[in-house]
Parts: sequence; structure tokens; C-alpha cells
Amino acid sequence: MDCKNTHKASAMKILVVDDHALVREGLCQVLQGFDPKEVTEVLQAATCARALELAHFNRNLDLVLLDYLLPDMDGLAALEIFGQRHPELPVVILSGSANPSVMQHAMELGAAGFITKSSLSDSLLNALRKILAGEIYQSSNFSPLSEAIKGTQRSLTTPPVLSPRQQDVLLLLLNGLTNRQICEQLSLGAETVKFHVSNILRIFGVSTRTQAALEAKRWGYDQASPARSR
Repeated sequence: MDCKNTHKASAMKILVVDDHALVREGLCQVLQGFDPKEVTEVLQAATCARALELAHFNRNLDLVLLDYLLPDMDGLAALEIFGQRHPELPVVILSGSANPSVMQHAMELGAAGFITKSSLSDSLLNALRKILAGEIYQSSNFSPLSEAIKGTQRSLTTPPVLSPRQQDVLLLLLNGLTNRQICEQLSLGAETVKFHVSNILRIFGVSTRTQAALEAKRWGYDQASPARSR
């Protein structure tokens, strides 16, 4: 089943993957408040297999909300497949429990965010807005773990390694360009830029563009790319 407002042309398309129909329908209703000025179309899947099928035939997806526990496949395994087949697509893990180790594993596998199902509707929508703006999001329940991860990042003695394209995106980000402006400068699609920005945040172990800029400057990425200058 799909849930969408039929009064306007679709501007946002989100895939919700959960084996409980009531959860999917509830998220569908919440997501209609994503942007009152735009239509939000929500595709629904009860299994990973169906979700991957929908993603294959809907290349214009903006976001995936993926349950951690599903009947046909572990949510983290599905996250890896999404990353392989649709690297430009932000995937957010939804979990019924606040498990720091699961969250850390999900983030290491490239999740754009980790949100507990106990989150309030407004908190969920705000988190998704941040993710679509290129940030990495994790519930405040995991702030102690987040600090531990950042502490580990700060203890590195060599600069984080970015791919050439990630470095291109980072340099434009350091110059204050928005995602849309980066798209124009590099002739990339919006989803591709979002994906690169999300990965840059993950590599530096931060959750905002501002923090990424500070870390990048600390490692000299604002002067010359450490990876390219070798």
C-alpha cells in the first residue's frame, strides 16, 4: 500500500520498511507533516525483499526508513545491500530499543541515522530534515557513545582518508556552499551529494557540517588535501 496526498504533484518520496502494518500506517500519517507546502509520498514494504524491489523500480526515492528487526532479513544486512545497490540513498534505521552497540554497528555500515520508535513525531521529522540536509543523526539516547566515538576520532595520528570525490565535495563545503550549489559545481545529482556529505560526516566522526568543517581544518583539508598531496 502507498500513502500519498493526491492534490499536488509529488515532491518527496519515502520508503517505510516495517513488518507491522500499524507502524507503517502511523509513520505514513506522521510523514505527511514533513513539509506542509509539499506532497509526501510514502511507499510501504513489510519485508526487505519487497523494499529492495520498490527501491529498484523507484529510483527517485529520497529516503528509506528501515526497521532493525524484519522477518526475512536482519535490518543491518538489508542496510548493507541498500548501500551496495543504492549508495546515493540515505537509509535510516528504526529500532524499538535503545541499544548502543546496534546503533554503532548501523552507523559503521553507513546508516544516515538511527532513530528509536519511542521518538516523538516532531523529533522524528526534525531528524529526517537534518538527514536530508546532509547530516548524520543519532538519538540523544546515544550521546555518551557519540562522545566516545568522537574521542576515538580525535586520537587518530593520521588524517582521515577521503576519496577524491569526497575531497571535492568537502572543499566546496568548507567554502560554505550548500548541497544544491555543490550539485551545480560538480555536475552531480542531489542524492549523490547528500550521500557524499553524509559519508564525510561519518568519516570525521561528527554530526553536523560545521563540526566536519572544524575537523577538516584541523587535519589541513582547508589548505591542501592530505590524501592527494602524498
